[in-house]
Amino acid sequence: MERRSFLKSGIISSLAAAIPLAAEQPKPKQTATHPAPLPPTYHRAVTIDNIPIFYREAGPEGAPVILLLHGWPSSSHMYRNLIPLLADRYHVIAPDYPGFGHSGVPSRDQYDYSFDRMGEIVDALLHKLQIERFAMYIMDFGGPIGFRLMLKQPARVTALITQNGPAYPDHGEWWQDLIQYWKDGTPESRQKVREYFTPEAIRQQYVYGVRDVSRIDPDNWLIDTSLINRPGLDEIHLDMLYDIRKNVPLFKDVHEYFRSHRPPTLIVTGADDEIFPGDSMKSYLNDLPDAELHLLDTGHFALEDHCEEIASLIHEFLGRKLNKAV
Repeated sequence: MERRSFLKSGIISSLAAAIPLAAEQPKPKQTATHPAPLPPTYHRAVTIDNIPIFYREAGPEGAPVILLLHGWPSSSHMYRNLIPLLADRYHVIAPDYPGFGHSGVPSRDQYDYSFDRMGEIVDALLHKLQIERFAMYIMDFGGPIGFRLMLKQPARVTALITQNGPAYPDHGEWWQDLIQYWKDGTPESRQKVREYFTPEAIRQQYVYGVRDVSRIDPDNWLIDTSLINRPGLDEIHLDMLYDIRKNVPLFKDVHEYFRSHRPPTLIVTGADDEIFPGDSMKSYLNDLPDAELHLLDTGHFALEDHCEEIASLIHEFLGRKLNKAV
C-alpha cells in the first residue's frame, strides 16, 4: 500500500509540474486604441429671398442645436475647427451672412446691408431648416445679429455662449475712426475707415493679444482680406460698419432681456482683445449674475489658439444646462 501510494503521488506530482499554472499563461498582446473619428462637416447652401445662403452643418439630426454666428471680417470659416468638436453631441449650424464668406452678394441697390436685415436672413434660414430651439454662440457681429433673434422669440434660445461678443461695448482706441464715421458720415470719414480693410489691419485682429503668434494660421487673414476686397464688397462692408451705431438702443433691450429671462450664459472670451476687452465682457455679470465667466489668455479670434479649451467648456456647460432648458 505504501509503495502504491508513493507511486500515485509521484505521478500526480509529475503531471502537476507538466501543466503550467494559469498565472504563467502568456498575456494577450495589447492592441492600440484610436480615438473615434470626428464627425464630418457638410457645406451646403439654400436660397432665401433670391440670395444663396451658405452654411456649415454637422452632427446628428434630432440632437440639440447650436447656432454659431460669426464675426467681422470673417465668416463661418472661423468655426471650422470648433464644429467637429461639438458635432458628436450636437447638431451644429454655422451660416455666412449675405456679403460674407460663400453666401451671395446682392447689390446695394437691391439689398439693405444692415444688422436688422442680417438677423432676418438668419431667422429665415432657421425656419427653412425647421430649427425651432437652439443654443446660440455669438462672436463680434454675431452678437447684435443673434440678439435680434433672441428678442424676437425669447423662448427659443436655450442657452447663450458669448465669445468676444458685444453687449456692453467699450470703445477704446481701435474704434476711434469708426466713432468719427458714425458721428458725421462724411465721405472723408468713410474713406478713413477703409484702413480697417488692409491686410495688416485684418492680420492684427488675429494676432493682437496672442501669446504665441505661430499658433495662428496666416491663411485666416489671407482669406478674409481676399473676400472683403472683392469688387464692390468694400462699399458693402462700409455700410455694415456704419450701421453698428444703430445697435446702441438694441443693447438696452438686451440688458432688460437678460434681467427678465436670465438665459443660461457662458462667457468665454479673449482677455486681451483690443476690440472687445475682457474687462468689458465682465459687464454681462451685472445683468446675468449666474453667468459663467472664463477669460482666456488670447485676443479677438480666441478659437484660433484655444479651440479645444473652448469646446470642452461648452460641453461641460451645456451638459448641465440643456437638461433644464430643452
